[in-house]
Parts: sequence; C-alpha cells; structure tokens
Amino acid sequence: SGCGTFTFLSSAIAAVSGLLMGYELGLISGALLQISSILALTCREQEIIVSSLLFGALFASLTGGFLIDRFGRRLAIIIASSLLVLGSLILLPYESYEILIVGRIAIGISISLSSIATCVYIAEIAPQHRRGLLVSLNELMIVIGILFAYISNYALASVSHGWKYMFGLVIPLGALQAIAMYFLPPSPRFLVMKNNDEAARKVLERLRETSDATKELTVIKSSLKDEHQYSFLDLFRSKNNMRARMLVGLTLVFFVQTTGQPNILFYASTVLKSVGFQSNEAASLASTGVGVIKVVSTVPATVFVDQVGSKTFLCIGSSVMAVSLVTMGLVNRNIHVNFTNVCRSQSPEDFFLQRPGNFTVTNGSLKDLFASMASTERLSFDVQRSPDVDRTRELNRTDLAGSKSTTGSYKESDEVPVVLKWLSLASLLVYVAAFSIGLGPMSWLVLSEIFPGGIRGRAMALTSSMNWGINLLISLTFLTVTELIGLSWVCFIYTIMSLASLAFVIVFIPETKGCSLEQISTELAK
Repeated sequence: SGCGTFTFLSSAIAAVSGLLMGYELGLISGALLQISSILALTCREQEIIVSSLLFGALFASLTGGFLIDRFGRRLAIIIASSLLVLGSLILLPYESYEILIVGRIAIGISISLSSIATCVYIAEIAPQHRRGLLVSLNELMIVIGILFAYISNYALASVSHGWKYMFGLVIPLGALQAIAMYFLPPSPRFLVMKNNDEAARKVLERLRETSDATKELTVIKSSLKDEHQYSFLDLFRSKNNMRARMLVGLTLVFFVQTTGQPNILFYASTVLKSVGFQSNEAASLASTGVGVIKVVSTVPATVFVDQVGSKTFLCIGSSVMAVSLVTMGLVNRNIHVNFTNVCRSQSPEDFFLQRPGNFTVTNGSLKDLFASMASTERLSFDVQRSPDVDRTRELNRTDLAGSKSTTGSYKESDEVPVVLKWLSLASLLVYVAAFSIGLGPMSWLVLSEIFPGGIRGRAMALTSSMNWGINLLISLTFLTVTELIGLSWVCFIYTIMSLASLAFVIVFIPETKGCSLEQISTELAK
C-alpha cells in the first residue's frame, strides 16, 4: 500500500492545475494596468473584466460537481485544462473589451472546475498514509503559480503589449497537462461507482505497485455500495449525518475568507507604506516577497501533514494568525493611519497622468501600482478581491487633483518609530505564513476527505461556490468597512474570526491522519 512513483507522478501532473490556477489569480492585476491604458477602459469596465473570471468560477462551482461525479475526475481536469488554453487563445489576437470578458469567463470556469476535480482525484488515488502530502501538493502549486504571476507581471510591466505575453505563458503548460492526463488512469473509486470493478483493480495494482489489490478494492466497494444512490438534496438531510458534514465544510470555507487573508494581502503594500516603508521596499515585499513567504510556509505543511495531522496545523495556523493580527491592529492604532488617502494615492490614474516612459516617480509609479495590486491571492481562489481597486479608482476620479499630491497622505518613515515599522512588517509576514500552513492548504484537504465518494464532487462544488461567493462579498465591502471603522479595528475583527476559527476546528473538525477515506466516511456517518 505504498506511495509508488506512478502515484506521485499522477498526483503531480494533476496538481499542475494548481499552478495554472495560482498564475491566473495573480495575473490580472498586473495585466490590467496595460489593458486599461490601451483600451481606455472606464472604472466600471475594468471591474467587469476583473470580475468576469469570478462569474465563470461561480458558474463552474455550481455545475461542475455534477460533471465530476457523472463523467469522472480525470476527464473534468482534461476539460478544464483545454478550456484554459482556449480562453487564453481567445485573448491573444484581439484588443477588445468584449473578447477579454469572454476569455476571462472561460478561464474562470476552467480554474474553478480544475480546483474541485484535482483535490478529489488526488485524494482518491493516494494511499491513506500519504494522502495529506499529495492533496496539499495542489496548494503548494497554487502559491508557486501566484509567485510566478508576480514575477511575470513585474518583468513584463514595461514591455509593449506585455499583457499578451502574460496571458500566453500558460498555454503550453495547459496543453501539456491535458495531454498527460489523458494517459493517466481514472480514479479507482470512480470506476467502482460505475460498476467497472476489474478496471478499478488494475488501476489500484498499478498505483500501489502490487500484484494484488483485492483487499483495498473490497473496502472501496463496501463503502461505495450505497453511496452512489445519494442525490444532491441528501447533502442537506440527516441521512448518514450528511447535513452536519455539509455544515462543517461550509463553515470551514467561511473562516478561510473571513479571517481576512485576501484583503490584508491585497493591501499589503498600502499598509506597509502607511507605517513608513519607502515605495520600493513596499513594492518588493508586496509582490515577490509575500509570494516567497507563502511558498516557503506551505512546504512544511505539505511535507509533514501526514505525520502531524491537518487538525493540528489548522489549530496552529489560526492561533498564530490571531496573535499577528492583534499586533498589526495595535501597531496601526498607534500610527493613526489615514487609510483611505493612502489607498487613493495608489490609483492607476496617477500613473497614467505621468509622462510616458517615466517609471521612477516615487508615488503612483508603475512599481508601486503593481505592488498594490499584485498581491491578489487565494488561498486557495481569490482574484475577486480586485474589484476593490476599481472602487478605489471610482473614489479617486472625484478627486484626482488631490490624489496627485500624495506625499502627505501617509506618515514618512522618519516619523514612524523604527520598532513599530519593523513590528508591522514582521506581523504581516507571520500572518501570511500562518495562513499558509493552516487554513490555506488544510481546509481543502479536510473537504476532500469528509464527504462520501458518491457525492464528493457535488459536495466540493457547493463548498467551492460558498468560497467564491463569500470572497466576493468580503472584498466588495472591505474598503467601505475600513473607511467607517479604521484599519486597526478591521484587524481586530479578523482576530476575533481567527479565534472563532480555532474554536470551531477544536470542536468540530475530525482528525483524519492515517485513516482511509472509507474509514473517515464510516466514522462521520455515525
């Protein structure tokens, strides 16, 4: 029952979906700078381009689960990769607002479908003692993809039509993944669901590198015997404790979003500028710096999850997030940040009002703008926070003249005590790291484990749509809430949510390390 080379290779190829997804999530913020200038887009049009990926993702999360359960996890990944290639190809030849929307919707459908299918596929082909490592591999690939997006945004920012290169870079990798997935086996659990036991046995023998997989096949068949009879409405009924499982899944993704990671990261550059960091420092940190921290933090979570357990990592992550958020809140309270003015000072209008080719302006420069926007991340699936940029632009249009003089809108570094300046930076990085070992990778591992195989695809799709929907709501209200109560109180609210998340994990999340999917399902049905 070991984790053979073929199992690891199959998981790694499937996890390329995570790399593509992370890249697409981090990409649009940098590309939008060039697109909005070339097409002379209004704020509303920019918001629609950014949000079009979200609408595609929401659509796929609501309908993709049926595709995954009906036609298989592997086929869903192939379709998703092909759709990503198609969506990217649509974008390249034209410079059209309408074409951009169509292409981004296609890409949104692709990354949402692949994110669900990949987690389920890897969970179902992995041996029980290596499932945590292999499923978390997908999250590691997502943060690496985000980092690559930051780098490509920065490298191509001053290149003529650089946005086309940004969109085009994923095409070869997406095509290769679709081809490679064709030669990989279907999930053995899916084959059993379709009453193809002999094919499932052969796949298990190949995955486990053994000549006899009869025992594992028998366990799978016994577990799935009644599960394929589940209907979608059974997710909300008490049968086999499904309603409670669904509530656990939905609450978990609720905390992924409401602990503030998307918005804090999005405004990382703004927050750091406000506590006295110079433009280039803030830009560097908010782009590749934060991306590197996420990658480095996700690695130990991925490697040790099968020994330590996902529940332990969730507890550690939520606890450390709460401590770092309190620190950030206290620091910002002592510095008295005028957050709204700081946000306005980084609007793209400032950049486009500068002389062509001038990339060295301290405030409103391309480097600053990229940094303030390029921190668009998920954990997971978080591009939809980008509409906040457009909300900022709308505000800024009413007062362009005032926003051009931005030097006084935040404290200069010599006015901020050095201790507070570095404490703010340290707490932000610790916060990012804590999310990356806890709620980031572990939430999706738990979700791939707690639902029965016969309805796993639809259950994951429902929780995914909840994830997208809450993220949109949180992102669209972040700026308004911050203006009303201040950044420090926003941090304190996120602290409360982190503590609530910790309590929820301790009470309701089962420890699943070392257990097979069948054992977990049987235990949770009681």
